[in-house]
Amino acid sequence: MKVVCLSLLCLALPVAADVFTDAELATARELRERALDGSGGFDITEDLTTRIGPRLAGSPADAKAVAWAEAMLKASGFDRVWLEPAMFPTWSREFERVAVKSPVEQAFEALALGYSPATPEGGIEAEVVMLDDMEALETVADDQVDGKIVFIRNRMERARDGSGYGPAVQARARGAIVAAEKGALAVLIRSIGTSTNRFAHTGGMRFDTGVRRLPAAAISNPDADQLERLMELGEPVVVAMEIDAQINETYTSHNVIGEITGAVNPEKIVALGAHLDSWDVGTGALDDGAGVGIIVEAARRIMALDQRPDRSIQVILFAAEETGLWGGRAWAQARRDEIGNYQLAAESDFGAGRIYALSAKVSDPAWPVIEAIHAELEPLGIEMAGRRDASGGPDFIPARPLGLAAVDLHQDGTTYFDYHHTENDTLDKIDPDDMAQNAAAYAVLAWLAAQSPVDFGSGPELLEASQGSE
Repeated sequence: MKVVCLSLLCLALPVAADVFTDAELATARELRERALDGSGGFDITEDLTTRIGPRLAGSPADAKAVAWAEAMLKASGFDRVWLEPAMFPTWSREFERVAVKSPVEQAFEALALGYSPATPEGGIEAEVVMLDDMEALETVADDQVDGKIVFIRNRMERARDGSGYGPAVQARARGAIVAAEKGALAVLIRSIGTSTNRFAHTGGMRFDTGVRRLPAAAISNPDADQLERLMELGEPVVVAMEIDAQINETYTSHNVIGEITGAVNPEKIVALGAHLDSWDVGTGALDDGAGVGIIVEAARRIMALDQRPDRSIQVILFAAEETGLWGGRAWAQARRDEIGNYQLAAESDFGAGRIYALSAKVSDPAWPVIEAIHAELEPLGIEMAGRRDASGGPDFIPARPLGLAAVDLHQDGTTYFDYHHTENDTLDKIDPDDMAQNAAAYAVLAWLAAQSPVDFGSGPELLEASQGSE
């Protein structure tokens, strides 16, 4: 393996050497090797998930997590650490119960979906109508679902890049809204996840104060299989649902930001992101405690150097990603008039699997810089992927309409959705060696992006170029 890596590095040297100085490349390689020898920020993730645990946006644990993050970034040695407010409606869960009443009696493993309202006192008991997916729900006649519980049975497909999530998650995001328009009483969905274990996957419904929503819950994949079999018997299936949950008053949490101040152009910034909140089940180790550890560890490696980078590097721990990208929205809104200063953005929010590919959305003059950065990532087993299709990660999506230049470091998500938004998202699912590979990649990316001889093109022109290539 070492021989292969060395040969790849030798092939890449001419490209990288045309863009960066020998000293800059030597520093990048030093960062890479030192990060590989470490734990990738596992200690940070361990501390967050142990001291704070689950940290639903707007909960008392959310406030504790913000205080923890501020103290942790200061202790890590950042030149500046500060908080920026993010406001959002909060939601809290008390309990949920879902059970088949006929033709058999059986309790299901369920979790209410985020922003689900409560059922009426005593719950709902009604016949179930089963639909294949959101398209089936949108096209079914109203009288077929009126007064019934809608069960959407679409199954998420496993994929390394997580591509099965987007099509399947529409049932969770919009199912209760569409079903409400058709007169349904409640919604059940098959968990949006790939696990065959008998626990449910929660997640957010779309939130709009002007739209009626129904009580909604996800049931575990094995229970969804059982419900399908019961429906296929051809007899009416009656389910009882009871949910106690509520939307609370608007709350102000905070994005927590640490900065390594640039020595030459401090106003120009390379942004690394992760989100601090989690759902109220599990401990949010993969989603997104791992991301917090990875990007802070990358920054710690850079701060341990004898020099500061030319541009500033900021670590942004976003608030309330899970319930609607509220921290990302606040961050983007506050930077509408200065997005050109944000050279490049990249977020770690897909667990702790090894990074296998890089894609980027940058201006044409900056593409050789991306290729040169990739040359220094190639020894980590990272290939070059698409051009123009990077978002930077979920919390940077609200800044996409501003033309934010972005890089995606694609992690192996083959098993990520086995644990996503479940009680089983816990620290034992993380491999420190995989985290170290991630931290090495982010450290090299951040350092070389900060040393780039050209800017990466954030602004309206990059937005237009990206739209033109779609």
